Amino acid sequence: MADSFGYGPGPVYPVLRPLAAGVVCAALAAGCAPPPVPIEPPAASAAAAASCAGGWTCEQQQRFDAVRAYSSKVVGPRGALSVVFTDRLTGQSWRTGPTAQPGWTASTVKLAIAADLLAERGAGRIVLAEQDQHDMDAMLNSSDEAATDRLWRKFGGEPMLARFRDRFGMPGLHFVPGFSRSAYWGFVKCTVDDLAALTAYVLDRTAPADRAYLVAALRGVAPNQRWGVWAAGPAQQPGNKNGWSDEVDPYGKHWVANSVGFAGEGERYAVAVMYQLDPAATLDDGAHTVSDVVALLFGRPVPAPITLPIPDG
Repeated sequence: MADSFGYGPGPVYPVLRPLAAGVVCAALAAGCAPPPVPIEPPAASAAAAASCAGGWTCEQQQRFDAVRAYSSKVVGPRGALSVVFTDRLTGQSWRTGPTAQPGWTASTVKLAIAADLLAERGAGRIVLAEQDQHDMDAMLNSSDEAATDRLWRKFGGEPMLARFRDRFGMPGLHFVPGFSRSAYWGFVKCTVDDLAALTAYVLDRTAPADRAYLVAALRGVAPNQRWGVWAAGPAQQPGNKNGWSDEVDPYGKHWVANSVGFAGEGERYAVAVMYQLDPAATLDDGAHTVSDVVALLFGRPVPAPITLPIPDG
C-alpha cells in the first residue's frame, strides 16, 4: 500500500502570490542524469509547415510517430503509458495509449485541490487564511505532503472529489477504498483524459487572478518537479504539477510517474501524461520515460536532461 504521493515533507520553496510576475527557484542541483548518446528527433522536411492528416503539421505528425515508437520500446508488458497533447490555439488534441484506463493520480491531484480551493474562495464559500495560502504554495511548489494533508483535513473529503468531477469535467476520478477509513486525496484514480480536462479548466476557465497564480506556481516548481512536461525545454516556458508514488494493483506493486502542465507562448500547448509502470521498472525509469515523451512531442532530443525526484514511497 502506498504511503506517500509526492516529494514529502521537507523544505518549502514558496511561490509568488496571485498577480505576481513569476517565481524564482534555485538553480538545478546535482541529480541531473548525464545523457547517454543523444537521439535526435525526426528532422523536419521541406513540407513541415504543411497540414497532414488530422490537421496537424507534418512535422508534428512526425513527432507523434516518434512518441509511439519510443513508447512501444520502453513500456513494460504490464505498464500503461497514456498521453493527451492539446493545441489550445486550434483546439485539436492528440492521444495515445489507454487514455480511458484509470490510474493512480499520485500528486497531480494536488493541482485539482488548489484549483478547487481558489474557485470556492471566489464563490465566497470559504476563506483561505494565511496558513492555508502558505500550504497551497508549498503543495504546488515542492509537492509538500504535510501541507496537502492540512488542506485536506480542513476543506477536503468526498464533496471535494465530487466537485472535481463536476467542476473540472473529470468523470473517471474516484476514491479507491480499502487503504483508508475515509476519502483521502492520496488514494485516488483517474484517467489521463481527466487530467487533460483539469488542465483545460485551469487555463481556460479560472478567474484571471487565480489563473495567473497557478501558471506562475507551476512555472516555478522546485527541483524535485523539474521533469515531465518540464522537458519541453526552457524556450517553451513550461509549467507542471507532477506526481510519483509507489502503488499496489492486482498485477503487483509498481511505481507511478505522472505529469500535467503546459508549454509554449501563451500556454498554447496543454500536456497530460500518466504512466503506471511495470513492476520491474524503477521510479527513475518512469521520470525519464515521461520526460522523453514530452521532449519528443516538442522536437527535442532524448534522453531529456532532468532532475530526478527522490523516491519516498
